[in-house]
Amino acid sequence: MIRKALRDPLAHFLIAGAVIWGLLALRGEPVDPADRTIVLSREEQAALALGFERTMGRPPTDAELAAQVDRWVREEILYREALRLGLDQGDPAVRRRLASKMDELAGAEVETSSPSVEVLRQWHSANPDRFGGGGEVTFEQLYFDSQTAALDASGDREPSGMAISLPGGMDGVTFDEVSRVFGAQFVGEISQLSVSDEWQGPLPSGFGWHLVRLTKRSGVAVQPFEIVRDKVEADWRNGTLANRRAEAYRLLRDAYKVEIE
Repeated sequence: MIRKALRDPLAHFLIAGAVIWGLLALRGEPVDPADRTIVLSREEQAALALGFERTMGRPPTDAELAAQVDRWVREEILYREALRLGLDQGDPAVRRRLASKMDELAGAEVETSSPSVEVLRQWHSANPDRFGGGGEVTFEQLYFDSQTAALDASGDREPSGMAISLPGGMDGVTFDEVSRVFGAQFVGEISQLSVSDEWQGPLPSGFGWHLVRLTKRSGVAVQPFEIVRDKVEADWRNGTLANRRAEAYRLLRDAYKVEIE
């Protein structure tokens, strides 16, 4: 029984944690009690309840909220212990996910802001090629259920997507036709792409995340602002997010000295 338990990877994980903790104690390094204190604020509990409501379409019961809290605490404990054991080091998926989180922080304010009509009109005038009415596009797409999975696949020469009841591409279709199949959010993203033989993305949609290869796009006439106002706001938000993230990275990059051997 003991030998079988010791072959369990979880046992190795726990033993390694105990060894590290013991070495710290033997070396006389102080252990901050707060380091093992987990505080779930009322705001964070409200966020858990809101996430449940968005998924299920109704507020959680007390028992369901308690289950959400238990799940959050479990993830937090395992996350902290993983960091304590250095499991985040040398993992490209974790590295990309943390970099993506920094991007999200840089653009968080834009996601909740409400641009004025004047700002949107200026955006519409400055980006006329994004608001055409009669153009056609030809593209292929690969679906993923998470941004992390799409990011992982984006580094492959010939990536493979996940199964879903969506077409693997569309040939010579208008943006309206694309919107009926993939949704307005996807159209707002793909309208910003340039024609390329390379896979681009990840791009979000109401279904998940996509890598897209846009192989053809025709010129179009610009639609009036009043007709495409919602599309202009979505495009402004996406474009401003990209600009904020690029500026935030530039400021961080300037603070680093990079040596490539």
